[in-house]
Amino acid sequence: MRSVHRIRLTFTLLGALALTGCLDDDGGSGDDTSVGRLNFNGFSGLSYQTASQSGKTNTTGEFRYYPGETLEFRVGDLPLVSGVPTRQYVTLLEFFEATRSALQTPMVDDEGLTTHTLTEQQVLEDTTLMNLTRFLMLLNWSQNVAEGEGIDIRERVIAQLNAALPDLTAPIDFSVSESEFTATEPLSPANQLLAAICFYPADDELCEEPPTQEEIDNAPLRPENDEDRDPDIEYSEDLEAKRDRIENSVRTMEDIDSEDAQIYLTRELKAISTTVANRYFLDEDVASHPASDTAIKQVAVRKIGGGLALEELEGISTRPQDVQIHSANWQSGKVEYFVAGPSGGESELLLSFRPEDTYRWVRKQLRVVIR
Repeated sequence: MRSVHRIRLTFTLLGALALTGCLDDDGGSGDDTSVGRLNFNGFSGLSYQTASQSGKTNTTGEFRYYPGETLEFRVGDLPLVSGVPTRQYVTLLEFFEATRSALQTPMVDDEGLTTHTLTEQQVLEDTTLMNLTRFLMLLNWSQNVAEGEGIDIRERVIAQLNAALPDLTAPIDFSVSESEFTATEPLSPANQLLAAICFYPADDELCEEPPTQEEIDNAPLRPENDEDRDPDIEYSEDLEAKRDRIENSVRTMEDIDSEDAQIYLTRELKAISTTVANRYFLDEDVASHPASDTAIKQVAVRKIGGGLALEELEGISTRPQDVQIHSANWQSGKVEYFVAGPSGGESELLLSFRPEDTYRWVRKQLRVVIR
């Protein structure tokens, strides 16, 4: 029988000092630190540390930092990652050097424009990333991370995790193969840790040790007639059912697969990209020009609140026979174009640009009508 909730093994994993302090849920600050966010829909319960700051991510996943610092994350006494560059939005894809570097190489979509989304989907195939994501999702109090909700790692879970860490047969290594990380025969270190955690109130029956086979065998059999049953006696069948309930309540790495993790991360990535894109707009949505006016025109990228700073900018015309791109200048955030077709023609100008301090590309469009 598989052991649950309390495992007694031999090797020791050295714990690190617990980090102290936490952010208020409102993210308010009386100092000059910046506030970053882990994922979009919240990620609470992770301890973090930079060169100058330490604390725990709150319900919105916030952490504090000074620009240029790097982050260490841990859950309880279990180290997760270090050396993660700080920025306004950090996702699990940026936890590891290999995936972080891959994100810096964008791809080109079917329209011929540079995009980060195809690269993100490619990065989601990384085994180390999937092992870590599945593990953290399983530490969420409700196990399933519903759309629009974040991950909530509670103090009760962290306390049980810390208590179980010294008894693991080996340290948890997210870089091993999926089969090794999720093994059940024998239990992998990740599964050993999950088996030691009860995700129910402390007084819940499911947090008790399951009845042993000896206890089940020694218990009396349940009488066939209901009137002969004593409510104060746990019969053999009752103990067997209780054991099954307790064992079935134990989480394993198999409860969340890589597809589940990819769906969760894709939702988070899309929400962040949408939020970043919503900060930018073009100085006009529709432009109308007479066919006879072939002078150079321009459209400019703007940022809500000002302070536009781009790293790259490109643009295409969906109907170059009607409207052609003349030039694109990332420093000014402007694209120049001119009318090349007859009256009645039109085209969409698609602008793709990468703001400063992010690998994400934003896309906006201008409709140009020839009258």
